[in-house]
Amino acid sequence: MSDFFSTDKEIITGIAPGRLDVMGGISDYSGSLLLQMPIRELTVVQVQQRDDNLVRIQSILGKKRALHFTISTDSIYNKTYEEVRKIMQGMEGGDWAGYVIGCIVVLWREKNIKPIGLNIFIGSGIPQGKGVSSSAALEVATLSALRKLMSLHLDDTELPLLAQKAENLVVGAPCGLMDQLSSYLGQKNKLLPLICQPHTVLEPIPLPPGISFCAIDSGIRHAVSGASYSDVRAAAFMAYTLVAVQEGCKEEELILARQKGDYSKIPFGGYLANISPSHFFQHYYNAIPELMKGADFIDRYRISIDAVTDIDPQKNYYLRNCALHPVLENFRIQSFIYLIQNFKRQKDKESLLLQMGELMYQSHSGYTLVGLGNDCTDELVQRVKRAGSAGGVYGARITGGGSGGTVVILCYGKKGKDTAKRIYEEYCRDHSIGSYFFYGSSDGALKLNADKL
Repeated sequence: MSDFFSTDKEIITGIAPGRLDVMGGISDYSGSLLLQMPIRELTVVQVQQRDDNLVRIQSILGKKRALHFTISTDSIYNKTYEEVRKIMQGMEGGDWAGYVIGCIVVLWREKNIKPIGLNIFIGSGIPQGKGVSSSAALEVATLSALRKLMSLHLDDTELPLLAQKAENLVVGAPCGLMDQLSSYLGQKNKLLPLICQPHTVLEPIPLPPGISFCAIDSGIRHAVSGASYSDVRAAAFMAYTLVAVQEGCKEEELILARQKGDYSKIPFGGYLANISPSHFFQHYYNAIPELMKGADFIDRYRISIDAVTDIDPQKNYYLRNCALHPVLENFRIQSFIYLIQNFKRQKDKESLLLQMGELMYQSHSGYTLVGLGNDCTDELVQRVKRAGSAGGVYGARITGGGSGGTVVILCYGKKGKDTAKRIYEEYCRDHSIGSYFFYGSSDGALKLNADKL
């Protein structure tokens, strides 16, 4: 690293953790309540201004391998987000460098920052493609460093919003906002409740004594840019259109809401999670088709209020299950919070732990129903179920965007953590893989970088 930076200019550091999706996951884009917790693994980004117009990026993978990327600011300045995305997609290394370049371009366009040359060094201890938000941590760490370098004032939720915009519009991954908010605003050993309508942050909830969350990497790479995640998200918004039309909403009202990003004047504030389960089953469950072809939806309804997914006329979309999941998940999380907040004062802790675990198992099943399950994550959940309360483990679920990645486990006491570690070791042995075991927590980037502002 010493030969990457010049010796005559200051080096600024930004730090951000990954996050553990305890409850919520893919329901974020439907406006659900979520519960997230920062993990102890961190990404560190160091930036330094250059005298020319080049942006040079170096990323260290492991102890020996380094990735390099260089681009001129002239080639991407005054370009639209779509144009920058296409430029990055056409360059070797543009797939991983796009997360950093996206942050730079977003600051140019949204904060009227003039382009400068930069040296950017990335060191990450967060495993990639595991569903623990390595990409969000990279974006948040990058923007934290750039904010200091450029002397920018950003509100508490503004930095995560800029990070999400980089991932949505430059990288082209249709992620929700929970990853960036969690990486930035999370607190050590506390659950961060988020209401994604679009970004309401509630008071963090301390973990009661004895309760902890561990997680096991399934060994199956998770990718939020994968087609299945995009299809599930698109299907949920297609289903919302059907709900809105049933409630008397006109096409021009939906178009206006999409254009302005203001959902306040359309039914349920534009979010499926605002519908209670009983109301959904009574009024919409049978009205929403189980399956609908994209062409049929476009022909009949034409509009989805989601600006980051496209509807493929040739694809079939599972509207009913993709709409039902966030409705139920939001209710599950409300129940989960009630249980954990009342844990200390309840004598029958076993009963509460079993209820919390059941909510996690239900959430896991919801991923399967929408098509984002995976055999390996199912196997890990079954191993937790078999160990059960006798082993101090009470619940488990697939996390993040699903389709592989990490399984989070509700543990109680030292026995629970020991059981989770044993499940991890046995799983790795049985599959002959080198996986990853997540435990522990850290503060979010806002607090980690406080001394650097």
